Amino acid sequence: MTVDELLNIPQLSQTSDNTWRVDGLIIPKTWGQGRTAFGGISAGMLYSAVKQQVTDNRVLRSFTTNFVGPLSLEAPFSIEVTLLRTGKNVSQFTAHATQDGKSCVFSQACFGVGRESSILVENTERHDMPLPNKAKFIPQIPKVTPKFLRYFDLAIEDGGIPFTRRKTSHYHGFMRFKHAPEVITDAHIITMIDAWPPTLLQMMKLPAPASTVSWNLEFIHPHKPVSPTDWFGYKAHTRQAADGYGHTEATIWDKDNEVIAISRQTVAVFD
Repeated sequence: MTVDELLNIPQLSQTSDNTWRVDGLIIPKTWGQGRTAFGGISAGMLYSAVKQQVTDNRVLRSFTTNFVGPLSLEAPFSIEVTLLRTGKNVSQFTAHATQDGKSCVFSQACFGVGRESSILVENTERHDMPLPNKAKFIPQIPKVTPKFLRYFDLAIEDGGIPFTRRKTSHYHGFMRFKHAPEVITDAHIITMIDAWPPTLLQMMKLPAPASTVSWNLEFIHPHKPVSPTDWFGYKAHTRQAADGYGHTEATIWDKDNEVIAISRQTVAVFD
């Protein structure tokens, strides 16, 4: 299945004044990441389910996801969306993916309408990387490279290949979909940002499990329209790591070198 097919969630059924639900969703094994579904696609699907319930021009301001447990591939799961509150300016939702009665992924989304304000702080942060001509990353290696990576082009400008015992713990580079979707939505951007491996994997000598525990995304508005074939700049660094957990931050730029999102993750490593 393509990314467009997975993110095109069937219409949710309303189950109460503020809840909606859809059952029977399936993620194929080609979107796998170890024993579970690729976190980017599951988060993107939860966002797509929430977005159905946004009825005005409010835009996504923040999106927080906790990966509670494995979301099995080739097996049906459900998503339930809850409207926590909608006010004059901001709406808050949660989305919960469950499978066989177990909690798998939980997200909270905040949408806010733009309004006049005397406060203006320009974002002038830019990267200094040249746009790539093609992808530069590891090929598909059975039982090593996650299957979902076949759907993305990653071009590393600085940082190491996973499991090469590097002393660095950062990634600088670019990303895009290998096969361009019809359009780029916030759901696509959420999915794509998570395609990068955790910054700590390059420090490991041998392949070992790692998983994202929590993930916060903040979207910068206004920003220019983006094209399905665009390269997106990416710089991630490790703030701190100890006791089997790492804390990373990343900045994402559009093709015009303007910041469109900020990403923070807590990652568990089992080396």
